[in-house]
Amino acid sequence: MRYEELVDVPCSITRPLVIFGDRWTLLILKFAFAGVRRFNAFQTALGISRSRLHDRLDRLIEHGILVKQKAAVGAHEEYRLTQKGHDIYPILMAIREWGDTYMAPDGPPVHYRHEGCTGEAHTKLDCDVCGSELTARDVLAAPGPGMLGEATASDQSVNQVAT
Repeated sequence: MRYEELVDVPCSITRPLVIFGDRWTLLILKFAFAGVRRFNAFQTALGISRSRLHDRLDRLIEHGILVKQKAAVGAHEEYRLTQKGHDIYPILMAIREWGDTYMAPDGPPVHYRHEGCTGEAHTKLDCDVCGSELTARDVLAAPGPGMLGEATASDQSVNQVAT
């Protein structure tokens, strides 16, 4: 299966990989959340080729995650996060927490603090009915309305991921 064909797989984990499936896209988003908005600033921060950066920014615009607009001051254009883009923040924070736990032997390189009280920011998975905190052992994947057809190989792979 080609990378671009993943968007047709009836799985809400697989489909976003078409957008986020490479390191550059997540790093661009990391810097966008840090306030980087100009093409040259992304290129300087990432050390990425102009053509690759252009491709990744275009993909993020195409999917409605970034919008390109004229800067309030000056003649340059900026890349700004949309609401859809802001909704990616918990994903990045979950990756950051995992990295702090398993890949930061000397402790977290950066603390992400609540601006209002200086508490540490954390991600968590919880049940929308009872509020219990959940782990992979507590979750059962079941076909939803977006699943195409009946009992397909995709159904089996969904259940295998959950166990």
